[in-house]
Amino acid sequence: MGQDQALTIGAMSRATGINIETIRYYERIGLLPAPPRTRSNYRAYTSIEQKRLNFVRRTRNLGFSIDEIRALLCLSDNANTDCREVTEIARNHLGETKRKIADLQVLADELQSLIASCAGGISVVDCRIIEAFAHA
Repeated sequence: MGQDQALTIGAMSRATGINIETIRYYERIGLLPAPPRTRSNYRAYTSIEQKRLNFVRRTRNLGFSIDEIRALLCLSDNANTDCREVTEIARNHLGETKRKIADLQVLADELQSLIASCAGGISVVDCRIIEAFAHA
């Protein structure tokens, strides 16, 4: 898509896989600058906004918070910025991701133990899994 080709919000949604309302939300919170409008008052997005939305979608899919994404976008908007700040944000996010994985592993182990403790074939009233959930 060339700079001169404008996309409507619907076309941008299809091109990026981001819901129209989410695109509007990203505009409201400042992740995406409001694009110029056509004479018919339609938003007119370019490849610059498409690239930015793809960046936001990818970082959201990787679990980055809105604040982290905002910081990354601010850094990327300044081409002369040292990438150490980007690395630090990514390093912090990696640490948080590893903590979440550890928490999920504890959860998986607990569920595995509960499942193993249930012999099945009994009424739900006597189910060890239901009992464990009720007393957690």
